[in-house]
Amino acid sequence: MTIRYNPPTGWPQLGRPFHHGVVEPKGRVLHMTGQVAWDNDGNIIGKGDCETQARQCFDNVENILKAVGGRLEDIVSLTVFYLDPADMPAIQKVRAERLQLAHGPVSILIQAAGLITPGLLVEVAPIAVIPDARFHEPRY
Repeated sequence: MTIRYNPPTGWPQLGRPFHHGVVEPKGRVLHMTGQVAWDNDGNIIGKGDCETQARQCFDNVENILKAVGGRLEDIVSLTVFYLDPADMPAIQKVRAERLQLAHGPVSILIQAAGLITPGLLVEVAPIAVIPDARFHEPRY
């Protein structure tokens, strides 16, 4: 069982899907390459639109998880790189849509000078733990 907690001395969640601490459950640890708003052909989805790009990032993550029996709720740690602080509300909106408050991971948000390709506005790099009961070899 995953243990997610917020000590009384930590700052409040304020409705955001994150926790100050997450103790990994038994299962298979899945480290993922940072996911950006590329489609299957390497085209940028949502040029100039951080909210659309963030959705594509989470779609890509979800596809990687599904291939081994995982779900977004299995994410225990999430690093988010972004370019413009003005995009934070859009990123937080998508996180709140895709990650349940009760299953929020530990999280790091890092403002970056740039990402791998011009036009990309956000990148997410998650770590998940897939419970043994659901884990299976990748299926394509």
